Amino acid sequence: MPRALDYFKPMTEQAMTIKEIETQFENEWILVNDPETNATLEVLGGKVLHHSHDRDEIYRHAIALPKPKHYAVLFTGKMPPNTAIVL
Repeated sequence: MPRALDYFKPMTEQAMTIKEIETQFENEWILVNDPETNATLEVLGGKVLHHSHDRDEIYRHAIALPKPKHYAVLFTGKMPPNTAIVL
């Protein structure tokens, strides 16, 4: 029987700034653990747990994480025109 994917193994243990994340993972979806945020909850940085061009893959990883925790999902690319974002 194949082993289950290890969704809990962090990609990196080092916190990164949002600029570092955007530079290293251009046009990707990012799952961030313990994000640092400002007063308006804008993500300033955090530890990248997973990254992918596939948004659904990121959501599968997020759903499998232990609860309760503080996570954020980011997209580092440009949203196409007329894209609706649901929070």
